[in-house]
Amino acid sequence: MNVNDTEIAWSVLQKSGYLRTRNLQEADVILLVTCSIREKAEQTIWNRLHQLKALKTKRLRSRVPLRIGILGCMAERLKEEILNREKMVDILAGPDAYRDLPRLLAVAESGQQAANVLLSLDETYADVMPVQTSPSATSAFVSIMRGCDNMCSYCIVPFTRGRERSRPVASILEEVRKLSEQGLKEVTLLGQNVNSFRDSSEIQFNNAVSTNLSRGFSTNYKPKQGGLRFAHLLDHVSRVDPEMRIRFTSPHPKDFPDEVLQLIHERDNICKQIHLPAQSGSSRVLEAMRRGYSREAYVELVHHIRESIPGVSLSSDFIAGFCGETEEDHLQTVSLLREVQYNMGFLFAYSMRQKTRAYHRLKDDVPEEVKLRRLEELITVFREEATKANMASVGCTQLVLVEGHSKRSATDLCGRNDGNLKVIFPNVEVEDVSNSGVRVRAQPGDYVLVKITSTSSQTLKGHVLCRTTLKDSSAYC
Repeated sequence: MNVNDTEIAWSVLQKSGYLRTRNLQEADVILLVTCSIREKAEQTIWNRLHQLKALKTKRLRSRVPLRIGILGCMAERLKEEILNREKMVDILAGPDAYRDLPRLLAVAESGQQAANVLLSLDETYADVMPVQTSPSATSAFVSIMRGCDNMCSYCIVPFTRGRERSRPVASILEEVRKLSEQGLKEVTLLGQNVNSFRDSSEIQFNNAVSTNLSRGFSTNYKPKQGGLRFAHLLDHVSRVDPEMRIRFTSPHPKDFPDEVLQLIHERDNICKQIHLPAQSGSSRVLEAMRRGYSREAYVELVHHIRESIPGVSLSSDFIAGFCGETEEDHLQTVSLLREVQYNMGFLFAYSMRQKTRAYHRLKDDVPEEVKLRRLEELITVFREEATKANMASVGCTQLVLVEGHSKRSATDLCGRNDGNLKVIFPNVEVEDVSNSGVRVRAQPGDYVLVKITSTSSQTLKGHVLCRTTLKDSSAYC
């Protein structure tokens, strides 16, 4: 989301005549895009501001002053504290205020601090075409909705990003078409609760049909009716360019009706990879988190997904040491990691956030050293199980989208497979399936077939067989 926010903000600034530089010494304006999901993310920004203080003080002696701005969730959450504690900060712009950046910077030019952290009920930046920050990128993020209505007790997102609102389908399809024309080979549809997408901008689709939830799941809000849903959007996005891979993140397990699973199974260019945030393996903790499901319902959904999409790759999020978590609760999370055997995982120690329901109603009573010990145990088990899960790939041929050279070896290339795992393979000449007899070296944005020879919990390695297309690869994979 922060990468996409950066691209939106840069699009707004570019239209107002600003030029981008990667040299801090050259910059007249430095903007930090922030996150408030955990305390560590905010501490990173405080540390960065401390580093920039010397640069700004030095500039005060020159003719052109340096303007520093805080963008995103931290600006919204800590407006007063930032303005009072850090006099060096000139502007604050919340997640829904990026259109206002040129005005805020103009106010700052007069020597005043300027802020706009108002949350919107309808801002989706639908008419702002994000400017990609990396010209050589093979993939892009496309924001389809903003905010979240789930109100999980640990989560600050509804308070920093506001309530759910979805972009019109037409504007999303237009952006995906433009990215296809630019030669990009992969888009990731983005949203805080991406699969609860509901475009209600066209009146004829605002019928009385309620949302279909996964079996055994519930919501913390009244059922929403009408609008074009995620399955409709995914269907149309996947038709824009059959050679463009489609991913989406971050979903909520409650919003996986059968029509979405069927679509993922049927379309070659929708990646067979699903992020399924569990957060805990304990039904008691899940209830305290207000997740809307039990462990049993979650496990049943996992089985249903694997039956519906053979070979699907699963990833998840877990929180260690949530309020009231006992050792037994922790061991249930350990057992869920072993039972499901995820291919990828994102695991964190619980970080209490102000404004959340947990802050007001629960006690952050798990000692920090216990949180960290439990987190290490979860990470160890996750890696063991992911290694086992990835071992199933050895000997298989997989389609890989080339991203560029491996960071660890100048003679290797790296890319990602359908399951979003990194794949490393030698940079050698191979046959081009589309031009029989022609041998080529794979370039970023190419699809190649790779036979997997070894794995770890995070990475696959293999031998490259040929350059191909997404359409032609289906005969081999």
